[in-house]
Amino acid sequence: MEIASSPVLCGVDVLVRDKFAALGRGPIGLITNHTGLTQDGTATADILAESPVVALKAFFGPEHGIRGAVDEKVPDSKDPKTGLPVFSLYGERYEPTAEQLAGIETLVYDIQDVGCRFYTFLSTLGHCLTAAAKHGKRFIVLDRPNPIGGAAIEGPIADKDRLAFVAYHPIPVRHGMTMGELARLIVAEKGLKLDLTVVPCEGWRRADWWDATGLTWTNPSPNMRSLTQATLYPGIGLIEFSNVSVGRGTDTPFEWIGAPYLEPRRLAAELNAKNLPGIRFIPVHFTPRASKFVGELCGGVSFLVTDRQKLAPVRTGVELALTLRRLYPKEWQAEKMMTLLVNRQAMDGVLAGESYTTLARRWSPGLREFARRRQPHLLYP
Repeated sequence: MEIASSPVLCGVDVLVRDKFAALGRGPIGLITNHTGLTQDGTATADILAESPVVALKAFFGPEHGIRGAVDEKVPDSKDPKTGLPVFSLYGERYEPTAEQLAGIETLVYDIQDVGCRFYTFLSTLGHCLTAAAKHGKRFIVLDRPNPIGGAAIEGPIADKDRLAFVAYHPIPVRHGMTMGELARLIVAEKGLKLDLTVVPCEGWRRADWWDATGLTWTNPSPNMRSLTQATLYPGIGLIEFSNVSVGRGTDTPFEWIGAPYLEPRRLAAELNAKNLPGIRFIPVHFTPRASKFVGELCGGVSFLVTDRQKLAPVRTGVELALTLRRLYPKEWQAEKMMTLLVNRQAMDGVLAGESYTTLARRWSPGLREFARRRQPHLLYP
């Protein structure tokens, strides 16, 4: 891994360097949270609020709130520092209303994503793009790197008739795009009539992982605490709506899974026998302090990433699901995986116990088509 000689410039850094030229002079609304930071750690909210050339009128917050600390529905509030209204996009509504957008000419988006379809910051972006088109507002994305790289894409495409807040657009589980690139894709494919500007990062390349950027890691949500967890998330996260703990309520969510009915050594042995690339499985016991199985001893496996370049996280998650389905057909609630898999054909294959090779062969044409679809919207080499 080659580390950047100087940190990557995110969109907000470019915006500040260029004296906010991309914003124009009209009033703006800022869609952000605690991950909206400059290279030196200053909040984008503070930068815009304190600038004499920027007319900031309101904040809009995604899931977990603008401070990233809430793991439930978020109410509207008032920012104590500026006195400006903070409108929640993860409470009573997902999309800004006409009343909330009154007097605002431009919406600015600055949130760090993790590169996975069901991480809901993407849906917040999509709903805000739709609102901007509906109400005639400009839209600016201050882009940020995809922390797990922009080269690899993996997993089935979400079914168009099953799109939801955890699957806003028909893309694969691991999409390999930045939020700026996704905004361009969504606007084009949904036919939105919208004045969209992306302020791109400088110094980021598609093959770069977060730890090559020189930027400081900030937990984008309470249970996404490291690059390792973000790397595993597109696969391990797939099963978290089922009756298995994915480590929430422990110090290392998404780095292990467990349940009271799982036998650790048997599960680890079965998974290690598959010789999956870039990962090994270690039998463990743990007791969650929150979320599922609070206070109950869970047996399961811990995930040791041995080579993240070879690791295929979605394959890992699907192979895990197939193994749980085979070993615990009565105990494990397999169908609940559909909530985040959002592909009926793939879900039926898991329920039928088909091999991963068979499943992947079916969704490969969709992946190839997605690679073609995304190409015109990519911004980085």
